[in-house]
Amino acid sequence: MPRIRTFIALDTGKAIRDRLASLQGTLADTGAEVKWVEKKNLHLTLLFLGEVEDRELVDVCRAVADVAGQHKPFELSIEKAGCFPNPRRPRVLWVGVGKGTQEVCALHDDLEKPLLELGCYRREERRYTPHLTLGRVKSERPMDRLAAALQKEQGFSAGETVLCEVHVMSSHLTPQGPEYTVMSRAKLGTT
Repeated sequence: MPRIRTFIALDTGKAIRDRLASLQGTLADTGAEVKWVEKKNLHLTLLFLGEVEDRELVDVCRAVADVAGQHKPFELSIEKAGCFPNPRRPRVLWVGVGKGTQEVCALHDDLEKPLLELGCYRREERRYTPHLTLGRVKSERPMDRLAAALQKEQGFSAGETVLCEVHVMSSHLTPQGPEYTVMSRAKLGTT
């Protein structure tokens, strides 16, 4: 049975992706060895499902549509650059969510139950924190310049958008990086 690497995401739109790519350029100027997320792949992940059997995808898409329909469209702001786990040893560079955090977390929480029941999702141990990954640090070298650049970007803002849909995405891994495809679009506020 074919399996598809699957995740549930929110698309913030081209204008925000353009500003995030500009921030990636600023952070890249520090010389840090980072594998940057391609601009076209920048998104806000709600849940990562992993490998899902092809025949289960219809049920996944239906569950996402049912949950999305119970939530109204909402405003979302993308702001503040940071890193996990800490600036001295950054592994993941990210930007956070300001306005809309509560709505994103509610969507995440409401999606968990039906996807757990379908058996195609395992709850993560750490609490969900909405963010967009900019890149993954590839080196253990000192990160003083990167840490200083991140500190300067504490007030970063990529702007606001109105979110009206949730995407079920597939991720095909290639030597050049992942290729994402929208498998379904679930409108918010349709019920």
